[in-house]
Amino acid sequence: MVTTTEQTSSTRLRIAASGSWRFGIIAVIAFLTLVDLFATQAILPSLVVKFGVSRATMGFAVNASTFGMAVAGIAVALFGRNLDRRNGIWISLAVLAIPTTLLSQTDSIVVFALLRVVQGLCMSTAFTLTMAYLAEHFSARQTTGALAAYVTGNVASNFFGRLMSAAVADTFGISTNFLTFAALNLIGAALVWFTLQKTSAMMRADAIGEPARAAWKSPLKNAELRACFAIGFLILFVFIGTFTYVNFQLVAAPLSLSPMALGLVYFVFLPSMLTTPLAGRVAAGLGPRIGIDATLALAVLGLLLLLTSRLPIVLGGMALVAIGTFLAQAIATGHVSRTASRDRAAASGIYLASYYAGGLAGSFVIGQIYDRIGWTACVAVLAAVLAGAIAVARSLKSPTA
Repeated sequence: MVTTTEQTSSTRLRIAASGSWRFGIIAVIAFLTLVDLFATQAILPSLVVKFGVSRATMGFAVNASTFGMAVAGIAVALFGRNLDRRNGIWISLAVLAIPTTLLSQTDSIVVFALLRVVQGLCMSTAFTLTMAYLAEHFSARQTTGALAAYVTGNVASNFFGRLMSAAVADTFGISTNFLTFAALNLIGAALVWFTLQKTSAMMRADAIGEPARAAWKSPLKNAELRACFAIGFLILFVFIGTFTYVNFQLVAAPLSLSPMALGLVYFVFLPSMLTTPLAGRVAAGLGPRIGIDATLALAVLGLLLLLTSRLPIVLGGMALVAIGTFLAQAIATGHVSRTASRDRAAASGIYLASYYAGGLAGSFVIGQIYDRIGWTACVAVLAAVLAGAIAVARSLKSPTA
């Protein structure tokens, strides 16, 4: 005979299994949504040769996707309240396959950059709609786990995307590489279609009857949120600036890595997949100010290690930069959500726009410094930017219970 206690335990086990399955699906959707964003960085040296342009020009063209990410983040938050989330997500991923396919055919650096912008528009639309979907379909307690799963999937896209891009491009060529990722875009669209429930209007107004554009004034007037927006800008400035141009250091003497070996280097993102889900605990234990300061200090240490000529030390430095920036970004994102008691959609949209604008700025600025002065100067500037982010974070306050 089955006791009440045994039945309760069995029910809990089934619920946990169901939750794990759902969170696994969320992580895979996140992976397939953003896998195109950073994967192309792994083949930057090969793209420089193909297009015959400077490293700074190619780096800026590859990271032009962040401009599309910023624009779409604002547009969806402002005008996408009536969009069906599920349809918006799968359609965005399906459309994403078009510019990804065209990237395999172009020999023009201008067209390449424009196609990357279109990719960013599609990825950001799917990303923003998915975040809204998670917030509206999970309880407050479940949302923490769902967002952690989504962030973990994003980190995985950095790791596996770069690894896959380097391997496919080295074995089958650059064109096949982009066609492979176009297939992944379609797989993502199909996964969303078959696993997410159809929903009603997206992103309802936080204040009933308040115009969408008026809702943006409140976050911009909040000093705490403005600090988070600045921190997000500086974090991706450093992340993009570091992981775009370190590629050229890795393939140059004395390290002289092959394209395939360059892909394997991105195992440095593996530790981040384990540490990023801990961001909530770090923020709860240390508070957002100390949490961001500590994690970005870790990233500064990692940057200094990139100045050596010994591969194991360089890899350790890359791992520390990834761990520190991913953790800080997750803490900042959570703080935005907690601080914006109303107008959360607008606050998140501004944060994402600022975050991705920082990536585009980092690509441009560090590219110019790299071509004109060199890697040591790049590391010095990147460390100074992180020091600025740490200074800004000191104004943050722990949210009241």
